[in-house]
Amino acid sequence: MTVRFPSSGEAGKAGEAGARRSPLRPAAVGRAMATGVTGLVLLLLVLVVVRLPWMGDLGIHAATVQRLRHSPLAPGNPLVDANTPSPYYSPWTLVLGGVARVTGLDVFVVLRLAAVAGLALLVTGVWRYVRTLSAHPAAPALALLSLLFLWGTEPLLWSGFPGLHSLALTAAYPSTFTLGLAFHFWAWLSGALRRPAGWGVWLGLGVLWAVVLLCHQFSGVVATAGAAATVVAARPGRAVWPRLGAALLLGVAVLGAWPYYDFFALADAGGRLEAVHRVLYDHPAARYGLALLGVAALVPRWRRDHRDPLVVFCALGVLIVAAGRLTGHHSWARALPAALIPAQLAAALAVVEAGARRVRAVWAALLAGALLAGAWAQAGALGYVVPADALPGPVADRYRRPWPGYGWITRWVRYGDVVMAEGRIARQVPAYGPYTVAPGYPDFFLPDEQRRTAATEAYFAEDTSAGERRRIEREYEVRWVLDRRGALADPALREVARGARGEVLYAVR
Repeated sequence: MTVRFPSSGEAGKAGEAGARRSPLRPAAVGRAMATGVTGLVLLLLVLVVVRLPWMGDLGIHAATVQRLRHSPLAPGNPLVDANTPSPYYSPWTLVLGGVARVTGLDVFVVLRLAAVAGLALLVTGVWRYVRTLSAHPAAPALALLSLLFLWGTEPLLWSGFPGLHSLALTAAYPSTFTLGLAFHFWAWLSGALRRPAGWGVWLGLGVLWAVVLLCHQFSGVVATAGAAATVVAARPGRAVWPRLGAALLLGVAVLGAWPYYDFFALADAGGRLEAVHRVLYDHPAARYGLALLGVAALVPRWRRDHRDPLVVFCALGVLIVAAGRLTGHHSWARALPAALIPAQLAAALAVVEAGARRVRAVWAALLAGALLAGAWAQAGALGYVVPADALPGPVADRYRRPWPGYGWITRWVRYGDVVMAEGRIARQVPAYGPYTVAPGYPDFFLPDEQRRTAATEAYFAEDTSAGERRRIEREYEVRWVLDRRGALADPALREVARGARGEVLYAVR
């Protein structure tokens, strides 16, 4: 048999014909672009973790790891020198405290590791869960971009709300880890409902559900709503219900057995949190308006199947948030991600699943515009990677400068010392090991919180007598005073050092 190789001219013609037969498809280009942009955004978040900007609740999470590092079995209150339980002592923070104890790493290094772990869990969880909803290769990347940018024209910086700017400040928080775990939980639950799963799988799901609730209670509510929607959409048969019931019972048992705090006592703590969370109901169009695109994407899904998991998920979230508004339980607004996440995912999936090519093209254009608007709204997050003075003016205006911290006091103040401090200082000092007299955060497990707060206010009041200050110092064993105004004139206090912003550290004589 004679083998004939084509001439160069014939090969060229064949190549041209192949090129005409196999043009570069727009879908492949779009998939590559979505994946590339997602990779750049994730790189930005990793670079942010290196800096670990300090804002909001980072102090209490650092203090929690500090206490668990020094006393993992009986850590006491993370903020004040009192033997009380705390909902911040969760399975995740227990792991972080163990890492700090075994390795000897600085707490802020451990929190950076926690941020990397939380982001990795979130990304892989979204990838896995979206795979249960769509087999299209571009769906996970589009879903991640939607979760990060499809919020509003005004960035909302709050734990458990996974916008880009919010994640930049809360990547090390337990809420990021917990939300990532929730996405994995939904993926595992979907698999167990679609394929016959044994008792071991279901009992494992029950334990995982309890762990999610213990690690971050508000994200646990979101996870529970998503799980309920997954079950409703699956229409499980009779064989599944006994296993599902056993999983729920085991999860409740784990919640009840957790030794670091009484999970079910949190039901009575809502009144202490309502004022803090009321702002989540303000300016809904500016903060969440871009997610309306996802609401529109949910409509055809509802028409196709009234039990669509994203439709049911969103409906449950809306019901919880609306009930909180109507009844004055403003802390229920922390369930807003239960309404927003399914809408964001629906918008992403519409680009790859919405019927005819022209319809998908329209959805792609709408989503691209909304993502650009959301990215511009959250452009201030660039300030945590690029020097703030190098940012263009409009971007710099969106940048929120992080707190400087009080590590400089550790040259004199030791672990376990009590520092009299107020305001934002009280939120930061415990991160380095000392205690404060009054907690910088609401603490419903601390019975004398109001008394401690009143004592702190009285101590820094200008008309408080020296004798009253000495009484407060003796009662709470105060060894140091950190005055943010630098104007506390008291002969019984010896100035030790001054901070960069004028704060004065005094030693109690």
